[in-house]
Amino acid sequence: MFFANTGRFSTGEGAEAIARAAEDAGFDSVWTVEHVLVPDGYESEYPYDKSGKMPGGTTVAIPDPLIWLSYVGAVAKALKLGTGILIVPQRNPAVLAKEVATLDHLTGGRALLGVGAGWLEEEFDALGVPFEGRGRRLDAYIDTMRALWRDDRATVDNEFVSFKDAVSLPHPVGGSVPIVVGGHSLVAARRAGRLGDGFFPGRGEVAQLVALLDEMRAAATEAGRDPGTIEVTAGTAAIFAPDAVDQVKRLEELGVSRIVVPPLSFRLDEIGGALGQFGENLIAKVKG
Repeated sequence: MFFANTGRFSTGEGAEAIARAAEDAGFDSVWTVEHVLVPDGYESEYPYDKSGKMPGGTTVAIPDPLIWLSYVGAVAKALKLGTGILIVPQRNPAVLAKEVATLDHLTGGRALLGVGAGWLEEEFDALGVPFEGRGRRLDAYIDTMRALWRDDRATVDNEFVSFKDAVSLPHPVGGSVPIVVGGHSLVAARRAGRLGDGFFPGRGEVAQLVALLDEMRAAATEAGRDPGTIEVTAGTAAIFAPDAVDQVKRLEELGVSRIVVPPLSFRLDEIGGALGQFGENLIAKVKG
């Protein structure tokens, strides 16, 4: 379930409603989006819509993903809790490592950290973070977080971070949190191949998806990694087609492990029925 923390689901009542409905319908996870702030009148091009602008404009509520997921994690006891994505270069990596490890610790190992470099230059400017070099910063921050999650006394010395014998507890339940690289560009695909535990392309058209997965797998092989260990999550309009089950199975053949869908209703009194029907018509048939 994608865009789960926006609009009417940004409230406590809304978060509970969508979390319970998703879990009851057989969804395996909920995924959040992030913007700390959106400068009104921004000119940067939003890459996931032909309009170049974010759906809903600048007045849709977007709560902090990690706080929202912590709330949901206490409501739904089985859902995995994903950020799709967190704009990691805007954050302090040691603070973020602590926050994500805490979420994972409290929820029994259910955190999935979707990461991205970000696209909204005006947001970076307002936060006082350089937009240029954000990809290198993201790579360095991923290494930093993994060191803090893994080592009893972590030492990191890279382009953006330097500390020695740092202790950060609790560690994640499984020793680390899966890092899912988001983005529909070839750069994102290569980053997923080099560094990711997962890959979340922002678009799911088959031809584009095939090209991105080929790029990701080539990068993984070049880095000495097994491409088959990188879990692929994708969104696609095919789930609304008459032959949706066949479409999903086709994506599975391509190596996609998870399909994300937007909320199927934005009414709290209808979300349970909408997700329940989707679960019966698609999720149960695919799993069956």
